[in-house]
Amino acid sequence: MIEQPKMVKICDVIEESAGVKTFFFKANLDFVPGQFIMVWIPLIDEKPFTISYIQQDIMGISVLRCGAFTTALHKKKVGDLIGIRGPYGEGFDLQTGSNVCVAGGGIGMASLATLVDRLSAATVLHGARTASEIIYQKRFQGMKLCTDDGSVGFRGTTVDLLRELLKTQTFERVYTCGPEKMMYKVVELCKNHGIDCEVSLDRYMKCGFGICGQCDCSGQRVCIEGPVFNTAELNTMNDFGKITILKTGERVNIHSTASRNEVLLY
Repeated sequence: MIEQPKMVKICDVIEESAGVKTFFFKANLDFVPGQFIMVWIPLIDEKPFTISYIQQDIMGISVLRCGAFTTALHKKKVGDLIGIRGPYGEGFDLQTGSNVCVAGGGIGMASLATLVDRLSAATVLHGARTASEIIYQKRFQGMKLCTDDGSVGFRGTTVDLLRELLKTQTFERVYTCGPEKMMYKVVELCKNHGIDCEVSLDRYMKCGFGICGQCDCSGQRVCIEGPVFNTAELNTMNDFGKITILKTGERVNIHSTASRNEVLLY
């Protein structure tokens, strides 16, 4: 684990969608799918991102442009330097059979990408508001797609698509990442069908290693005890799907705030 930021050179940049770019750099990190790293831009800020690509000694982070930091990151070119430290947190449980489902919503698919790479076989669902926001379509060609506006794939949300699939089949486990309101509904749906679920929870983080308490969820530090939590753990976390903490430190009701999670976090 890197405790101080290590400067790495961006070696490639690809555009995943109109608002998402992946930045590649050389690094050898002992990374488990579901963990995260802290990414530093000198004189600007530091933010958490998951590793979305691992190709031998090349790693990548997929970044949705949504605020000052990510806008600055999107301006970076091949040859520019960024700082990284980590990885941090608890990753996904990979001890599972082949009958599993991976359900991603929006940029949450980035947290699931290396998990899909590691699983021998999985049913992969990816949802977005519209076709232009779908990512990794060429990378994971067997993905079942859904969009809120029906512009590609199933018309409806990731939760709606999962509900349809569960009418005719079941899964040993469902892995999910996306807006917290979406993940809460996935967990409740899985409970009703007796399916174990693991979520990658996105909360505002400052330190990344459990000191500041900014990412608290019902007493659980998401950066240390998470970001991945299973159904049993979530059952003890009353704030999950209901209360979040803004970067100001204010506790707010998720359902009464802006629908775009990145507005709250970045």
